[in-house]
Amino acid sequence: METVAWSKPEHKRAGTPLLVMMHGYGTDESRMAQLFGSLPPEFSCAALRAPKVIGDHYGWFLLDYFLTHDFADVISSTNAVFAWIDSVKAQHSSVSLLGYSQGMAMASTLLRLRPAQFRAVVGLSGFVLDNELLAMSESFEVRPPFFWGRDRADVVINDDAVEHTGEWLHRNTALTARTYPGMGHSIAKAELVDVSVFLRHYALRLKPR
Repeated sequence: METVAWSKPEHKRAGTPLLVMMHGYGTDESRMAQLFGSLPPEFSCAALRAPKVIGDHYGWFLLDYFLTHDFADVISSTNAVFAWIDSVKAQHSSVSLLGYSQGMAMASTLLRLRPAQFRAVVGLSGFVLDNELLAMSESFEVRPPFFWGRDRADVVINDDAVEHTGEWLHRNTALTARTYPGMGHSIAKAELVDVSVFLRHYALRLKPR
């Protein structure tokens, strides 16, 4: 990835758990960097900038209201994130993922393709891609820990996408699902408290694989 915002300077990252953070559609890494202070300080948080230019901002793949996608775009961005993670993961005790909105689609896609690589995954106000090719590639030996936070009244993620996401997460993950009334398509302070508890439990209390 060409642009990455870090929560820690390089000399303080060695041996820490890594949290890879992916922003939503039509924004950039600064949206995720704003969350650094609300996440566990034990982590080295890395907010990545998506590679596709969307107006004055960025996205992981083209998207419309119905959340349709070009699978080639999805795989291109996914491979770019994998290559970046591969370049830094040896410095860290574990790797976890956090994605907001479209970033949740990315985080869950990374998990689907390499489930053993990630300690825990957080998805906020987002969705899991409904894609037959991805479904064919899935092979979960154990159910990975997954936190799903949202507002039931979020009008950005359509009902079909929410239904598919819920079904997929319940079928494939050790799911912690929370809803935050009044939050809308956003991230709430109370939600970040729950995310921090989740990450500490799954990434700090377990021995590295």
